[in-house]
Amino acid sequence: MTVSRDLDFYFPVRELSNERVKMTPFRTSIHSSPFLAASSAHPELWANMSAGPFKTEQEFNTDFLQTMFHPDPGMVLFAIIDKTKPPSAADEEGALAGIVSYIDTSSVNLSTEIGYIVILPPFQRTHVTSNAVGLLLQYALESPSQGGLGLRRVQWNCSSMNAPSIRAAERMGFKKEGILKWHRVYHGGKDKGKVHNGREFPRGGHGEQDYARDTVILSHCWDDWEQGGRENVQTIMGRQN
Repeated sequence: MTVSRDLDFYFPVRELSNERVKMTPFRTSIHSSPFLAASSAHPELWANMSAGPFKTEQEFNTDFLQTMFHPDPGMVLFAIIDKTKPPSAADEEGALAGIVSYIDTSSVNLSTEIGYIVILPPFQRTHVTSNAVGLLLQYALESPSQGGLGLRRVQWNCSSMNAPSIRAAERMGFKKEGILKWHRVYHGGKDKGKVHNGREFPRGGHGEQDYARDTVILSHCWDDWEQGGRENVQTIMGRQN
């Protein structure tokens, strides 16, 4: 597969693919329009993230891609293509099923995080999430001699209130390491449909419009991968759902 060197990311970026799913670097001119068309009516997709929701393509491109991703060499966004569906405007091999990314990547510490996972409603509870995450794990944790990046740690951070995300991570072999209380503030989170951490608001200071997140930290490290993680992920990717 072709390695893209025109993206400002710490490591080589290429398409990741199997018989069901393809992960291709997100291209604004190709993927933004169909992604917003499918996601703008579902603000709940962003309820547990600091970013979003986005109502327009311009807002998504400006506030998400240009502000967050493009300037940061530790982040790269992928479009998820479901190859079991017919060709579409987004990709000749299938339908756009969502987005996912590597974030908080360190070339010094040989680590990355899988984040901003947004699976569009028609593709939820299918093979898409497990295959997308599996492909990212394979590329990150396999050795360079096996076509991977040879990283030592892949992290997964999510809201403590996002039980489906925690289950998905643990299913793919991520192990819970701890919880960061009051880790993030969702400024204006009440109006944006964010999910609060369930704790009592601090007295005084910022008002109750600014929701907060407790963050669960999970990881899948190189030794987890070598000690059965690889086989577990391959088995899950091969299942129908």
